[in-house]
Amino acid sequence: MLTALWMPIVLSAVFVFVASALINMFLKFWHTPDYRKLANEDEVRAAVRSGNPAPGQYVIPWCGPEAMKDPAMKEKFAQGPVGMLLLRRGGSPNMGASLLQWFLFCLLVSLLCAMIAVHGVAPGADRHLVFHVIALSALLAYAFGSFPDAIWYGFPWKVAFKYIVDGIVYALITGFTFAWLWPMA
Repeated sequence: MLTALWMPIVLSAVFVFVASALINMFLKFWHTPDYRKLANEDEVRAAVRSGNPAPGQYVIPWCGPEAMKDPAMKEKFAQGPVGMLLLRRGGSPNMGASLLQWFLFCLLVSLLCAMIAVHGVAPGADRHLVFHVIALSALLAYAFGSFPDAIWYGFPWKVAFKYIVDGIVYALITGFTFAWLWPMA
C-alpha cells in the first residue's frame, strides 16, 4: 500500500515546500518582524567573537542545577540578560543546503503521514477520513514543535503562533493532497 502512495508523498512535500517559499518570500509582514536587531550589535558580536565559541547552543547566564540556589547566580538572573544564543559557523548562510534539508523534512513528514494512514485507512476510503488522518498527522510535525520552543527556549509566543499557523497551512496542504490522490479500492 505504501508504494501506491509515492505520488501524494512527493507532491505534498513539493506543495508544502512551494507554499513555505511563497509565505517567506511574499508575505514580508508575516515573519520579517520576528527577527530584531540589537542596538549594540557590533559590540555584542565583538564580545562573542572574543570568547571564540564553537558553533552550538549557549545559555546566558549558564549554570548547573545546584548553582540556581546560589545568591550570586540569582542576582545574575535578576540583572539579565537571560537568554539562549545559537551560533553557526562563520560565513554566509548556505541557503541551498537549508532549503534541501527543509525539502527532505517535508518529504519525511509526508512519508510518515502515509505510514500512519496505511495502518488505518483502506484504499477507496472516504476522502474526508483520508484528509483528517493525514492532516492531523502532518499538523503534529509541522506545528507542534513551536510549543516546546516557546515553553522551554523563550521563543516569543507571538512568533510561535505564526509558525503554528504556518504548520496548519502545511498540514491542510498535505491532507488535501493525499485526499485528492488517495488510491481507489
